[in-house]
Amino acid sequence: MPNVLFTQRCVRSCPYCFARKHMSDSSPDDIISWENVIYLADFLEAGGERVFSILGGEPTLHPDFVDMVLYLIERRFHVRVFTSGIMSESKLRDASAAFAALPQEALAFICNVNDPGRSEQSAAELPRVEAFLAEFGSRIAPGFNIYQTDFSLDFICHHINRFGLKRSIRLGLTHPIPGQQNLFISLKDIDLIIKRFFEHAPLLERLHIRPGMDCGFPLCRFTNEQIAWFMRYGGECRFGCGAVIDIGPDMSVWPCFPLSAFDKRSIFEFNSLAEMRTHYDGLTKKIRVEQGGIYLACDTCGLRRDGNCAGGCVAHALEAFRHEPNVRAQEVYA
Repeated sequence: MPNVLFTQRCVRSCPYCFARKHMSDSSPDDIISWENVIYLADFLEAGGERVFSILGGEPTLHPDFVDMVLYLIERRFHVRVFTSGIMSESKLRDASAAFAALPQEALAFICNVNDPGRSEQSAAELPRVEAFLAEFGSRIAPGFNIYQTDFSLDFICHHINRFGLKRSIRLGLTHPIPGQQNLFISLKDIDLIIKRFFEHAPLLERLHIRPGMDCGFPLCRFTNEQIAWFMRYGGECRFGCGAVIDIGPDMSVWPCFPLSAFDKRSIFEFNSLAEMRTHYDGLTKKIRVEQGGIYLACDTCGLRRDGNCAGGCVAHALEAFRHEPNVRAQEVYA
């Protein structure tokens, strides 16, 4: 389902940020207009989408954030807001009053949390994050982006128990932004990430917390026993890699944030959501012809051949192409 950016502004400067270059190239006043919100609601509804995912930057910085959410819910969209949870006291108070009577299924938050023990910035943010978690606890599913091999999930488990959050964690693997500098998990460290995650498995079992792996994880790096654990105790584990589709406040579109500089278009170039997906899925397939996956073995892997694994994040492939002569299909250099 597409993600709609309400604003390019953010309250954080995370070292792994997928969107840093995208936001730095945009106007600080670049916020979505009411006209564009209405257009997108019509566009997604015509394509059969009933979920409206809101991103930023930090989407709650939009001056009309509360009213726009209420409008979309009135249109019978299920609204998902991806947020840092860092809001001013007045915005938090207004949002709490406006959303209090809404059904649980109408509005949900995915709160991307950072470990307060890892940086002074994250520690300083903690009081405001906790105020948000306390206010909207049962509507919130925590999310965590992994960019270090020695990460901990203990603080998230504490948040879940203390504030009554949904008993799940969305885990994202940080990926390179081709041509840019950001912290991300290198290919040689993926095994360490998986090993570190399963050190938390007994705790997650005891607390009945379901982890969900986001896109980009290669299936071949998991043992059969680890996959069986996910089937028994875990949530969703995604081994695909395809166009998510992000839509900016200016109505520009791109496949996903790691590829925000790759074949950026205008939504007005497409007649439908299906046409947009076909376009970006086609580009992904052309890249996969040039390089099947993130490992050489991906080219002949049965898991990839049978469609059980995409071969890791396509951003790794595009980053590799930058360091070789321009000899591939021109689409990969878009």
